[in-house]
Amino acid sequence: MSADQRILDITNRIRERSKPTRETYLDRVGQAAARKPARSFLGCGNLAHGFAACGPSDKANLSGDVVPNLGIITSYNDMLSAHQPFETFPQLIKQAAREAGGVAQVAGGVPAMCDGVTQGFAGMELSLFSRDVIAMATAVGLSHDMFDAAVYLGVCDKIVPGLLIGALTFGHLPAVFVPAGPMTTGLPNDEKARTRQLYAEGKIGRTELLQAESKSYHGPGTCTFYGTANSNQMLMEIMGLHLPGASFINPGTPLRDALTKEAAKRALAITALGNEYTPVGEMIDERSFVNGVVGLNATGGSTNHTIHLIAMAAAAGIKLTWRDIAEISDLVPLLARVYPNGLADVNHFHAAGGMGFLIRELLDSGLLHEDVRTVWGEGLRPYASEPMLDEAGGVQRRPAPVKSGDDKVLATTAHAFQPTGGIRILTGNIGNAIIKISAVKPERHVIEAPALVFDSQAALHDAFKAGKLAGDFVAVVRFQGPKANGMPELHKLTTVLGILQDRGQRVALVTDGRMSGASGKVPSAIHVTPEALDGGPIGKIRDGDMVRLDATAGTLEVLIDAAVLAERAADKPDLSGNEFGMGRELFSAFRQFAGRADQGASVF
Repeated sequence: MSADQRILDITNRIRERSKPTRETYLDRVGQAAARKPARSFLGCGNLAHGFAACGPSDKANLSGDVVPNLGIITSYNDMLSAHQPFETFPQLIKQAAREAGGVAQVAGGVPAMCDGVTQGFAGMELSLFSRDVIAMATAVGLSHDMFDAAVYLGVCDKIVPGLLIGALTFGHLPAVFVPAGPMTTGLPNDEKARTRQLYAEGKIGRTELLQAESKSYHGPGTCTFYGTANSNQMLMEIMGLHLPGASFINPGTPLRDALTKEAAKRALAITALGNEYTPVGEMIDERSFVNGVVGLNATGGSTNHTIHLIAMAAAAGIKLTWRDIAEISDLVPLLARVYPNGLADVNHFHAAGGMGFLIRELLDSGLLHEDVRTVWGEGLRPYASEPMLDEAGGVQRRPAPVKSGDDKVLATTAHAFQPTGGIRILTGNIGNAIIKISAVKPERHVIEAPALVFDSQAALHDAFKAGKLAGDFVAVVRFQGPKANGMPELHKLTTVLGILQDRGQRVALVTDGRMSGASGKVPSAIHVTPEALDGGPIGKIRDGDMVRLDATAGTLEVLIDAAVLAERAADKPDLSGNEFGMGRELFSAFRQFAGRADQGASVF
C-alpha cells in the first residue's frame, strides 16, 4: 500500500534537502563495500592477531575468505537492569553463528550509563555526550576490519542512538539490533509517581520511597514505562533494524533467546558473501527515518528523540529537522496510551497487540512507507506480526491481532486517542523549542504567567522547599544546554512542578535543557535553542517578565518590547562548577564543540 501523499511530500522534501550529503555518504559506503570480505586484504600477521584467541575450527574458518564473521558490539554491564541480560547473549550468538556455518566474535564494548541513577546529580552531565562516545567506541570495535556484518546489543537512552550512529559510519556492513526486553511488571507507574510526590511533600520518608522504587525497578530488563529506552526499541523495529516482533519480549525467556539466535543467523544471511546483501547504510534511507518519526508520534514517545533522530539521520547523510518531526506529528494520530501518557506499561502494550498491531494499523492507514528495506527483507508488511515459539524451540510468526487486546492501551486509527501525535515546535522571541502535549491536559496547553528564573534545577528545588513558588508562574531554567553543562535531563523538576499544578497553580517550564521521556504532565518548552550560553534570548529573561507558552498556536514569547529585549544584557552566571568532578573535566572539548539541540547536539 502506498503512503499517504502528505507523508510522501514530507519524505520527498527531506530527500531533496539531503541529496548532496546523502550522495556523498552512499558513495563512501559503496567504496567500502567493494573491499569484501575485509579481512582477505589483511596481512598474515594482522589476521593472525585477529583470530589468535579463537578455537581451532573458528581459526580455520577465518583463515579463508568464504565464511562470514559476525562482529558483536555490546553494551553489557551487570549493574544496570536493562543491560545485565546481555551477559549471556554473546554465547547464544556464537552458537547460532556456528549452526549457520559462520563465526562470531565480540568486537568491542561500549559504555552504558543510566539516567535513572544519575538523574539530578553531576554524572547526568555526561549523559548526552555518552551517545557520541558510544558511536566512537563502536567505530573502535569495528576498526579491525574483520567482520562481514555486526549485531548491536543495546537498549537505553543514549546507547541505541550511539550504536546506530556508529553502525551507519560502517554503512557497508549489515547491522541487526538485538534488544534485551523489558523487565516484568512491578509497582504500577502511577503509584510510583504518587509515592514520589508524597516524599517531595514530606509526607513519607526515604524508607517508604526506596521501598516503592524497588518494587517498580525490581529485576533484569528495561524499565517498563514508555521513556527513551522503550522508544528506542519501538524505533529499531519500525525502522526495520530489529527482527519482527523482537522489541518487547521479556529477558530470560525461551522466546527471547530464540529471537537472539535468529537475529545472529539473519545477520549472517545478509552479508556480501550471500545473495541478500543488505548494507545498513543503503537499507536505512529517508523513508526509514520518516517511519521512525511516525512511530514516535503514534506511540507518544520520548522527546529525547527530537535530538537523537536528527543526529542519527545525519550519520547517514540525511538532513532531518524539527519542522519535519512536527509536521508528521500533525498527521499521525496517537494510538498508544503507555505511562506517562496513560496508566499501562510496555508489557500491557505488548499484550494488547504491541508493535505488530501498531505497524499494521499505520500501514493500512497509509502513514508508513511499506516499500522500505529491512533486515528481514523487502517491505515493512512482515512486521505486522507477532512471534512465538515453534515445536522445535525456534521462532514462528502469526499475523498481528485485528482487535486490540485492550482499547484503553492500544487503539485503531479509526478510534485514536487523539488526532495528532502531540510533538510540536514552539517559535518566538525566546527561540525555538519542543513541547510534547500528548500527556498534558488541553486546558494547560496555553500558559501565560510571570517568569521565575533559575540557573540550575537545584535552585528551583531550593525555592520549592523554602515555599517561594507561590501563584502562577513559568519556571525558566537556563544554562542547561549542551555547551553549558552537557544538557542534562531535568526530570526531577516534574515532581515539584506537578505538586504545584495539582494544588491549583498554573505552571509551566521553559528550559534549554532536556526532560526525560518519562515526563509530560506539566507543559514544558524544552530544548530551547539557541541555548543561553550560546547567546540565546532565554539568557535575558528576568524574574517577573510575562511569558506566554501557547502550544495551540505554537508560540513561545516573553511579552516585552523587542527593543528592550535586544538592549538587555544576557546573564552570565559562574558555570565553573560544571567543569570538573565525576569525569566532567574529560568532556570539556565536547561542551566546547557541541552543536545545537535542533541540529542533534552532536560533536561530529
